[in-house]
Amino acid sequence: MANNPFKYGTIVQEPYFTDRKEELATIKESLNSANHFILISPRRFGKTSLILKAVHATKRPYIFINVQRAVSTADLAELIVKETLKRYPLERIKSFLKHFRIIPTISFNPITNGIDVTFNPGVDSNILLEDALGLLEMVSTKKERLIAVFDEFQEILTLEKGIDKKLRAIMQEQSLVNYVFLGSQESMMTSIFEKVKSPFYHFGQLMHLKKIPFEDFHQYVQEGLSAVTTESNDLAKRILNITGCHPDYIQQLAATVWDLLNYKKLDREADAVDTAMTQLIAVHDLDFERLWTGFTKNERRILRDLATLGKLSSKDGYATSTTYSTASRMLKAGYLIKTDTYEIEDPFFKNWLLTRLS
Repeated sequence: MANNPFKYGTIVQEPYFTDRKEELATIKESLNSANHFILISPRRFGKTSLILKAVHATKRPYIFINVQRAVSTADLAELIVKETLKRYPLERIKSFLKHFRIIPTISFNPITNGIDVTFNPGVDSNILLEDALGLLEMVSTKKERLIAVFDEFQEILTLEKGIDKKLRAIMQEQSLVNYVFLGSQESMMTSIFEKVKSPFYHFGQLMHLKKIPFEDFHQYVQEGLSAVTTESNDLAKRILNITGCHPDYIQQLAATVWDLLNYKKLDREADAVDTAMTQLIAVHDLDFERLWTGFTKNERRILRDLATLGKLSSKDGYATSTTYSTASRMLKAGYLIKTDTYEIEDPFFKNWLLTRLS
């Protein structure tokens, strides 16, 4: 029996990876030329999968740091050392750790079956960060330059005031490490990398990752569905139209449609997309209800207008400035995305709203 060709919710690799040929080539060229790279896109647009595909293609060592896991500068330093220990043998790292001004405690965690790295509380976080980043330069070589990927990099601004200056001061002195910065909060990432007065201004090549073009994604979805239906062309178009070409939601809806068709759960194949949407909305109904009740009156108005009108509106007596400032906060919180216009981030939630408002 054939396997479902659509995958979502995790980092995507071949054969599930979709297009992005031009972007992939650009990133590989940047990494091979020893430049740093910045990639900005809304959540679940596939930036992590894209970066890791490019990194794997270089066949060089890399570490991956999710900055959201850090709640302090010391946490960030511990994460850097921990991820480095995952990539290189401890025996090799030991000699470098001797150069640390504050030696970390390294222990085995039987719960996670992995290594824990901790520093004594109350020590100077600047020293910890300098030593941790210095470790990356020490383990790297000219033949095998280390690639250090920092995901959700905008979160550094929440750790400590002035940490961006500290990071830039350390990183700019290094010559053997390629840094890659990923971020989903466009306004914060833009502030870090595109404002003239920012320490990270022009620190690397910058790319804003857009949606995959309709035609390219249509071919991918159609080919994936063709093994289980003769109506793959029309079904693929409906999937793309409903999801607004949002990569992760396309995969999720297409995967559900494929299962319905493959296991013969439909009287009419043409009903596959509607049936799949009904199933997905039902699964998330309670989550969507809780989400909706947590929004303010103005936030609900914005969601209603985006769902029913496809644009922001200043009717109902609200000032335009109020509408856009609220939309900006919702964008930052991840409820909206902005490509050419504002959109509801989750097309399933949008369809739940349309059902509720009808």
